[in-house]
Amino acid sequence: MGRCGEAAAGYEARMVRKALSRRALRWLPLACMGAATVQGGAVHAQAAAFDLVGPSIRVSVSHDGVTLPLSQVPNLSAGDRLRITADLPAKQGARYRMVLAFLRGATNPPPKDWLFDVETWKAKKATIDAVVPDGAGQAVLLLVPDTGGAVDAVSSAIRGRPGAFVRASQELNQAMLDRARLETFVDHVRTRDAAELNDVSPQLARSLAVKLDTDCLLRQTDARAACLTQGSNAAVLADGQTSSIAQTLAGTPADIALQLSATPQAGFGYYSPYIGVVRDVARLLGAFQSAQLQFIPALGVPRGELTGLLLNAVPSFRKPQSVLVAALPSVAAATTPPLSVKADDTLCATEPRLVLPVTGAPLVFATDYARQMALRVRGANGVSRDVPATADPVLGGYVVDGTQVLAATAPAGAPVQGTLHGLWGFQPFDGPTFRLVAPSQSWKAAGDASLVVGRDTPLVLDGGAAACVSRIEAERDGQAVPATWTRQGAERIAVKVPLTDAKPGPIAILVHSQGTQGPQRVALHAYAEVARIDGFSLHAGDREGVLTGTRLDQVASLSLAGTTFRPGALDRVASGDRLEMIAGETGALDVKAGQSAQARVALVDGRSLSAKVMVSTPRPAATLVGQSVQQAAPGKVRLEVQGTGLMPQDARLTFSLKAEGAIRFSVGDTVEVEAGATGRTASLPIRLQDAGIAFAELVPSQALGSGAMGPLRFRVVQNGVAGPWRPLIAVVRLPTLDTVRCDTSVNTCQLTGRDLFLISAVGGGADTAGATAVPDGFTGATIDVPRPTTGRLTLWLRDVAGAKAEVRVDG
Repeated sequence: MGRCGEAAAGYEARMVRKALSRRALRWLPLACMGAATVQGGAVHAQAAAFDLVGPSIRVSVSHDGVTLPLSQVPNLSAGDRLRITADLPAKQGARYRMVLAFLRGATNPPPKDWLFDVETWKAKKATIDAVVPDGAGQAVLLLVPDTGGAVDAVSSAIRGRPGAFVRASQELNQAMLDRARLETFVDHVRTRDAAELNDVSPQLARSLAVKLDTDCLLRQTDARAACLTQGSNAAVLADGQTSSIAQTLAGTPADIALQLSATPQAGFGYYSPYIGVVRDVARLLGAFQSAQLQFIPALGVPRGELTGLLLNAVPSFRKPQSVLVAALPSVAAATTPPLSVKADDTLCATEPRLVLPVTGAPLVFATDYARQMALRVRGANGVSRDVPATADPVLGGYVVDGTQVLAATAPAGAPVQGTLHGLWGFQPFDGPTFRLVAPSQSWKAAGDASLVVGRDTPLVLDGGAAACVSRIEAERDGQAVPATWTRQGAERIAVKVPLTDAKPGPIAILVHSQGTQGPQRVALHAYAEVARIDGFSLHAGDREGVLTGTRLDQVASLSLAGTTFRPGALDRVASGDRLEMIAGETGALDVKAGQSAQARVALVDGRSLSAKVMVSTPRPAATLVGQSVQQAAPGKVRLEVQGTGLMPQDARLTFSLKAEGAIRFSVGDTVEVEAGATGRTASLPIRLQDAGIAFAELVPSQALGSGAMGPLRFRVVQNGVAGPWRPLIAVVRLPTLDTVRCDTSVNTCQLTGRDLFLISAVGGGADTAGATAVPDGFTGATIDVPRPTTGRLTLWLRDVAGAKAEVRVDG
């Protein structure tokens, strides 16, 4: 037998026990690799490519009155009628008999009447008409040289070891499906312009589940196609499913390997024993080699009405002459392709070439098994319409005419459902369902649509058909600027509006949709940096509170529980702004301590923001009950302040307070007094009559400084919480008079003293009519005035309007 023959024989035995991986080829001695044949029954030691063109056959299959070419038949069924003719040249130099054999498993030889034999060179006897018998599982077609006893030898081989032909049928069928994918990929790559390959190749590879060499896309434009198509026999994709199966088969018993490979269409094109797991069909068939005949596999490649046969070995017309073995589709129940689509995908039915993306079955792109495909659209009026659909691997789905889909929608623009359906061979099947929409002009801003200049601002639009949006622009000052955007569901898009270098003012978002004449304009306004509202705090019972945040100078008003607050004093602190908000209306504010509420803050530019409201316990409030003023020791001339609610700056004020509501005084509470003219405050301890009445004393010049003048106000401070301000008294400064002399001869009086500028006028009547005015900035030490008839002079003081003091006149 020789060294190579012994190695091949041992290899054959191991191959039967295990499914081969590519590593199995290393088991043969290197000297045997590439040897076409060896003596003593040896067979091919290398899995050569099927690249040698052989003869063609014409096969039609009739099922339930419908006749199809073999290229459109994925499975045979019991009862199908086959009509087979060898398409040989009229001047064929060698005569072949054509044998059709039905098989029923590796361990069950077929009966003799399951084999059909015709003479291809005789026109009236060149066609096989056969019915697929009940119980058949596979069918093989053989072209046998017309030599004495050849057909009997073939019949004996088939019935003697049917398992080899069962396996050959499975392998050749799978190889045909894999090659169909590869050829489809190569055909599309070669027919594309070089500039298109970067875009076309990845989607084409995904559709057909072939491995794409991304390095090819980095090459020069004119070299990309050649790179992508070289070595195409090794390009079948090993995806997640294929890889796991291939790894499992390495070292697995052959019967399990054969069971997996026998699945219908091997996963519709995803499982790839043709490339992923090496199985040399020729080695199996080599067991039947005799001195006269040798079996070589023929790979069927359907092309319309004809099926071409590709060979991986050179046929021999000398002894041993070659018998060509081709496979017909397996005999099994039809299994429709598992097409799938993303559940949340919505498609826009406006494109003349609307793509329905599908995944799950590469063979729908590589074969003619799927036929009469259409999208069945059911409009809102209940009327259904079928729109023809064509598979396109470059686009990754089925293509339909969107204008026909739109015509089926009623009323116009309403979302509709469309189901892909057709025939898989003879078997009807329904594919995935698609949600289809038409473009709409109903986009509007969702939620808070405040656009802020100085940065790219996010914006959400809803209410329209997101699938139909093709482009978004932002129009400013008559110029449209592209904006980035993404779909968020079927009726919402998120836009990033480019406002980095924009100025505040009107802006329009232009939404361009497929199939519309022009964009929809969504009018908005771009603002300066918006105020930040941290919160609004007030005490129960108050009609004023404090708003905190930043840029509070933009606040126009605040609304809470039906009450409107207006801005008061604005204080800027290190962490932000504090803005007093004062309720102008009368009536009770219906908020309670501990209540959780929301206020609405209106800005001067028309925007509004929400503010969280914190309502604290009522502030400690008190009512002024009584007060008395004890004037300091008089100087040389005593001045008497006239009227209530006034006190000299150096006098002592004693006042009493009554707690309001549920407030109760306690030791440690204080009274805070503020001089309105200077803003200075003083904190006074209190003395208690009881929990409801408290007393305090104040000397303004000591507690508030020499600048204390004008109205004073007070508030109670309890446990660090200050109550509302209440009016207390008005403070006036008095000049120091040394003498007041009157001269009866001239009927005048003269005042002498210091700080006479504190007097605005001096007179002897009840009002300033006829009084002597003291000019602003007066620095003199004497003032001459008419002698009063009442014996008293009235001094009108500058610190408080209308305040006056009296002095007696001697003589």
